[in-house]
Amino acid sequence: MSTVLIIGAGAAGQVVVKKCLLDPTFTTIHVASRTYRRCEELKEACNHKIHIHQLDADNTDDTIALVKKINPALIINMALPYQDLSIMDACLKTNTHYMDTANYEPKDTAKFCYQWQWDYHEAFKKQNIMALLGSGFDPGVTNVFIKYASETWFDEIEHIDIIDCNDGDHGHPFATNFNPEINIREVTQKGKYWKNNEWQIIPPLSVSKTINFPEIGKKTAYLLYHEELESLVKHFPSIKQLRFWMTFSENYLTHLNVLENVGMTSITPIKFKGTDIIPLEFLKELLPNPGDLSSNYKGKTCIGCIITGKKNNQKKTKLLYNICHHEDTHKELNAQAVSYTTGVPAMIGAKLILNNTWTGAGVFNIEQFNAKPFMDELPKHGLPWKVIDLNEPLD
Repeated sequence: MSTVLIIGAGAAGQVVVKKCLLDPTFTTIHVASRTYRRCEELKEACNHKIHIHQLDADNTDDTIALVKKINPALIINMALPYQDLSIMDACLKTNTHYMDTANYEPKDTAKFCYQWQWDYHEAFKKQNIMALLGSGFDPGVTNVFIKYASETWFDEIEHIDIIDCNDGDHGHPFATNFNPEINIREVTQKGKYWKNNEWQIIPPLSVSKTINFPEIGKKTAYLLYHEELESLVKHFPSIKQLRFWMTFSENYLTHLNVLENVGMTSITPIKFKGTDIIPLEFLKELLPNPGDLSSNYKGKTCIGCIITGKKNNQKKTKLLYNICHHEDTHKELNAQAVSYTTGVPAMIGAKLILNNTWTGAGVFNIEQFNAKPFMDELPKHGLPWKVIDLNEPLD
């Protein structure tokens, strides 16, 4: 019996639940969220085929109690990144495998860092359980793309540019495609990329480039720091340069600039009518729920990796990418493509753990495992991938 506990019933978490229901690997599915109303709505949408629970995953003892009650083989963490360590602690106390899609960051500091979770490696190894980190799209599929390229086309990889374009239109003046709080924290922190064996730090959104995205065309993309850079540098020491690029509409950037200028993106508490509030958390409540965007969403996403390396001492460049249409994902699961591209890889990662294709004791990033089984699953579950040869890397 493959019983799973999915913590988090947001837009991407709902995709994970619905995709698990379509695969016989998952025999019993439990879903837990702080917002019980979301669980109830999801259960209704799933024809009552799931079990639901109210849970504040910040409370490790409550999570332990729920895990002991339902005895899952695996916890799929689709909650907020702040809760990663609490959930991992619960896994250690109950001898349960763990998986997530985004690395831990402290609530009071906008900072990506895997080290907090890597520090759990020996404890998970001692318990003979596995933690799989970053099984979303980016991080996740992008890491697997690079591992697959290393297994298939290259003896060593030297340069990587991860490119992410959402060419969709949801019709709202300003909205984020996943949790607004996490999205805005990510975009407004300093940029960082790897070059010549050290990190290069730049002001937020200060470097941009026109990139020709396949099946979309030329778009302006901005250099950001993203968590997969940290693990990829660790596991592919031949990398000389590693960057992450993401597109934003002018409308998004204008709104973000205004909100930042008036202090609405701050995570520093302020007093409002005698109560401490965090401006960004308040802003989150005003913005559209990412899970409600799909009905009017038009267009598509393109996410991929431009990879340059050597094979038999000959240099070459490949672009490995996926195209996902908002209209298609809405029709299939009532989800927009950004949620879909996060949720589907999470289900695939969980499946490969449960069927013992990926095994191990300790804490692992997704690129540490054989890429082919994951690559084989992607098109079966709605995320076909393509590869093209390029004449040269991104300059």
